[in-house]
Order: sequence, then C-alpha cells, then structure tokens
Amino acid sequence: MSGVLVICEERAGRIGRTSWEALTAGQRLNDAVTAVVIGAQTESLAAEVAARPLGKVIRVEHTLLAPYTGDGFTLALEQLIRAEKPDYVVFPHTYQVRDYAPALAARFGQSLIGDVIGMAEGPVFARQLMQGRLHGQYRPSGNGPCFLSVQAGAFPAEAAGAAAGAASPAISNFAPTLDAAQIRTRPGEPFRESAQTVDLGSAQRIVSVGRGIKDAANLPLVQDLAAALGAELAASRPICDAGWLPMERQVGSSGQTVAPRLYVAVGISGAIQHLVGMKGSQCIVAINKDVEAPIFEVADYGISGDLFEVVPALTEALKAAQ
Repeated sequence: MSGVLVICEERAGRIGRTSWEALTAGQRLNDAVTAVVIGAQTESLAAEVAARPLGKVIRVEHTLLAPYTGDGFTLALEQLIRAEKPDYVVFPHTYQVRDYAPALAARFGQSLIGDVIGMAEGPVFARQLMQGRLHGQYRPSGNGPCFLSVQAGAFPAEAAGAAAGAASPAISNFAPTLDAAQIRTRPGEPFRESAQTVDLGSAQRIVSVGRGIKDAANLPLVQDLAAALGAELAASRPICDAGWLPMERQVGSSGQTVAPRLYVAVGISGAIQHLVGMKGSQCIVAINKDVEAPIFEVADYGISGDLFEVVPALTEALKAAQ
C-alpha cells in the first residue's frame, strides 16, 4: 500500500471548502496525495482540483452516481480503494460523508476515525470529546487502509497543494462496475435552506457578538465594526435564541464551525459550545470587560474593557485608516 486518497465532495457544482481542508490534512500524512472526484459528470470538478499542484486526480464516474446515494458511493469507492490500495482514505466531515463512509470503512474491516482536528507522529489522530472539553487520541490498527474524516476548519484550505511542488497533477479515469439493482435507496429532493443563508464557513473575517451587547437595539454598534472590517456578522447561541440575529449566523457546536483569518469576539464569554465552533480561526481578537472570561484563553489578542467604549473607538480608527 502507498499514498493517500482524499475524497472530494461537490457543493453546488464546485469543490467544497471542506474538501480543500481534507486535502491539506492528507498532505500532512504523505506528499503523494491523490484527489478523488466522484459523480456522473466529473470533468469540471477534476479540472478545478487539478489547478492546484497535487499528486494526481482520479475521476470516478458512472451514471448511477448521480444523484448521490450511499449505496452508489460505497460500492464505487470500495472498488477504487481495492484497486489503488492506499494507506489512508481521507474525507471532509460532512453530512454526506457521515452517511456512507462508516459503511465503506466496515467493508475493509476498519472503523472511521471521524471529525479529526489534528494529527501527530505515529500517526496519532486527535478528536474532540464532550463538546471539546476533552481530546481523545487514536492510533489506527489493522491491515487495511485507515479511514478518517477531518473537522471543518481544522486544517487550512489555502494550503492544499502546497507540499506537492509546482507540477500540475495527471488526471485519470476510473469506471466502477455498478448495477441499478444495487442502489437500494431513492433520494428525495435535497434540503434547501432559505435564500438568505450565510456560509460563515467561507468567510475570511467574522465579527461575532454575544450577550455582552445587552440589547438588540445595540447591535448596530457591532454591525458598524463588521462593515469597517469587511467582515460577516455572527453571534453566539443566546443572541440567536433570542431572535436578535437569524440562526444561520450562529457559531458553535449547534451552529456553524468557522475558521476565518480574523475572528473578533465582542461581548462573548467563551462557553465551550462556542469555542468548539471558532477556535480554529487563524487570529482571534476578544473584547470583554471580564478579565477572567474563558474567551481570553484562546484569543491571540485580548482587549479587557467595556465594549460600548472599545467597539466605537475601534470602528472609528479603522475608518480613519481606510
């Protein structure tokens, strides 16, 4: 066995950000990374992946692979893995992957190590337990390939391809043997969120507000700061539960997981449920008058002060600098 297969997932006709993060994780294991795109028509997806310098790209294509079914993906990828014999198979930790990847791993007598947030020599893979209160460490065993999925935001998407050199990857085709009788499920219409849904996971700058804002009438204070930074506005759960901001803007274990370049936490104490969703951010700035607030433990820069004084001053300074 040799190398790493990274299974990329399509989102609205393009490679999803979490797939680029999975490619970065794969390169931490071995520079010889093979990106896999799967579906009924994969030419454009393969071209998108091949724009980055990776090892190679494989198109797994069959008419029965669209629309997505767990049966189809499991059968097709099982055939590919048996042909390629990789050491590792890496997935983005998405709802789709959670549907079929455990069954795929079981066909090789393996378990899926899900929601990985880090890795060390060995290799040893780290996962969060009890909503981030504990970290578990897992070392793969057995004779088959190791299957793992990586948590959104745990690895930088921008680094995908950085370890492979400058050459463009070769693209090859793999045609699995599938029969319609093997597809036991009929997928319904995909879940469609409201048109106003915000993809915070793709945002490079986020200003997030917590209970320290005290009242919905004070939200424009933070909105002005977000506008000055060119950032998306987000919130902790209490703000969304109160209806002050829509649920689509919630960050945390029951909201979105984000990893922007800049995350500004305004009036957020830093409950573990919130930290789970944002501590992968590259730079965290916390503004809170409580010097003992847990948010300062993960912050790169901390401002201990009244947000009603700090935020307007910061906004004005940003406007002046522009």
